[in-house]
This record gives sequence, C-alpha cells and structure tokens, in this order.
Amino acid sequence: MGKTAGIIIKIALPLVLGGAILYWMYRDFDFKCIEQVVTREMDWTWMLLSFPFGIMAQVFRAWRWRQTLAPIGEHPRQSTAINAIFLSYAASLLVPRIGEFTRCGVLRQYDGISFSKAIGTVVTERAVDALFILTLTAATLLGELQMFHVFFDKTGTNLDTILHRFSPTGYAVTAICAVAALGLIHLLLKKLTIYNKVKSTFGGIWQGVKSLRYVDSIPRYLLLTVGIWASYFLHYYLTFFCFDATAHLGVTCALVTFVVGSVAVIVPTPNGAGPWHFAVKTMLILYGVADESALYFVLIVHAVQTMLLVALGVWAWIALALTKKRINNPLTH
Repeated sequence: MGKTAGIIIKIALPLVLGGAILYWMYRDFDFKCIEQVVTREMDWTWMLLSFPFGIMAQVFRAWRWRQTLAPIGEHPRQSTAINAIFLSYAASLLVPRIGEFTRCGVLRQYDGISFSKAIGTVVTERAVDALFILTLTAATLLGELQMFHVFFDKTGTNLDTILHRFSPTGYAVTAICAVAALGLIHLLLKKLTIYNKVKSTFGGIWQGVKSLRYVDSIPRYLLLTVGIWASYFLHYYLTFFCFDATAHLGVTCALVTFVVGSVAVIVPTPNGAGPWHFAVKTMLILYGVADESALYFVLIVHAVQTMLLVALGVWAWIALALTKKRINNPLTH
C-alpha cells in the first residue's frame, strides 16, 4: 500500500502543481479571445515553420545518444533511437521524468541494449545539457546587463517597481516552484542511492557515464549538443512572429525568455506546464508586452508545441509496433 501510495503521489503531485499554477494564472482570463487570436489574428505560417526545428532537436538528441552508446559496445539502430526519443517526450507528458526510463526501455526491448548502460548515458547527457544551459544562462545575463541598465534608465523603472508587479500569490507560486525543484533533486539523489545498492546496475550506469570520454569525435558531440539547443531555440523563437505583441521584440528578448523558460521546466510538471507559463509570461511583461497578450502567447505556444510532442509520440508508437525486434545476446543485457 505504501509503495502504491508513493507512486500515486509522484504522478498526482506534478499534475496538481502544474494545474494549480495554470488555474491561478488564468482564473480571470477570457478564453474567448483565444479563439479570436487562433482563428483570425495569428500568423500560422511561422508556427508551422517552427515545427521542423522542434523535430530536429529530438533527432539530434538521438544521434548524440547513439554516439555515447557506441564506446560501451551498444549500437542501437538509428530509427529505434529516434523513435525512442519521440516516445520518451510523449510519455513525460503523462508522468514527468518517466521519459528517461521509457527511451532506455525501448532500446532494451527492440535492440537488446543494456538498460543500465543506457541509463548511464542519459545521466551523462543530462549533466552535459545542464552545463550547457548554465553557460548559456550566464552568458545571456552578462550580455543583457547593459540592456537592462538602459531599459531601467529610459523608462524610469527600478527594482522596487518590478517587484511590486508581483502579487503575494506570485511570490507564493515562485516559492512553490523552488521547493518542488529542490524536491526533485532530492528524489533523483535518492534514486541514485538505490542504484548504488545494486552492484551490477551501478556498474552499467558507471560505464554509461564514462562513455563520454571515449566518443569517436568530441567535436561532433559538441556540434550535436549545440544543434539540439539551437533547434530548441529556433522552435521557440519563430513563434514570436506569430503574434503582433511579440513580433517586434527581437532575438535578445527571445533568448532571455528561452533561458528563463528552460530553467523553469526543471520543476517536475508535464512539459513544464505552469512553471514555464509563469516564467515566460513574467519576462514578456518586463519587456513591455501587455499582461493579456503575454498570457495568450504562452498558452497558445505551449499548447501547440505540446501537441507536436503528442503527434511525434503517436508516430513513434506506430513505427515501433511495425519494427522487427533485434535482440543480440539477451543474456548479457
């Protein structure tokens, strides 16, 4: 009973958290304007042009994953790796963070890849991505210091007026997100502790982690990493041109809000729903976007990009159902 309750809590808590933040943000919002924007005001051309970059980000991730698996003797088919990534993102919409296990399970089931080794490479991948985002965040903040100074000087805005734009509920939401992020870190550390108790599993994970040292081409690995995040950024940035309220903001604003949104999705909710909306909407307001316009921007963009993840997940599910399994040396995996 205790184990079942724990599973239910892990599934329900992110949904409740994300739902609560969305409810608070949109509790007084007139959703009739969304229909007007979607059907008459949006430029869907830019939204459609953003889709290939969202897809390529996942394809690049699959290519990079295969590169880290190769040094430890694991060689999944390219199509299987790509479909595993597609399916993992769709699965994470139902249960946050389950995608890491889903994609490793797919490789195990269809190509006989060691689950523990695959998990190890995922740990490495997450560490590399975290380092990349931290570096990008630091560079963006440093690069924007002068812009913020000019912005505050010309508009007469100061820190006090910015802080006054947040209601007590806004502060509460920020605090809840921070606590949830800390809880996730604790949970991940706890899971790693459990892994450590199983020697064979830990050995496989460690091999996966070390695989980065032996990839056939570090420049290619770094290029794929840049390709992943450049694709994510373009997938997001092009949506600015869909709306009159954001089309004029430029690449700098897009980069700042992209970084803030990328950090916000650390909070474990389905596809960052709630924390992402809150973080990006807040930054858009600071760039001069009206509150209502910022709200429909984050709602529409997040909803459409989530639907793309669902579509790719369905595609992967069908493709894998038609894929012939290739199990090599199953006893050793």
